[in-house]
Amino acid sequence: MNKKFQVFISSTYEDLIEERKSVEETIIRSGDIPVGMEAFPAADDEQFEFIKTIIDACDYYVLIIA
Repeated sequence: MNKKFQVFISSTYEDLIEERKSVEETIIRSGDIPVGMEAFPAADDEQFEFIKTIIDACDYYVLIIA
């Protein structure tokens, strides 16, 4: 059985929508699971703590910088 890796995608959002989409599609094609902050509501301190637990649970962290 092949393990599926959970990959957190991080970047600014609106200026890198196409790049994020491309990375997400690549992760899916590889059989793994993409995760990104857009799946979560607007952040406050409590929400940021929740997001950090999600990041900690991921196998990989991809940072897109432009």
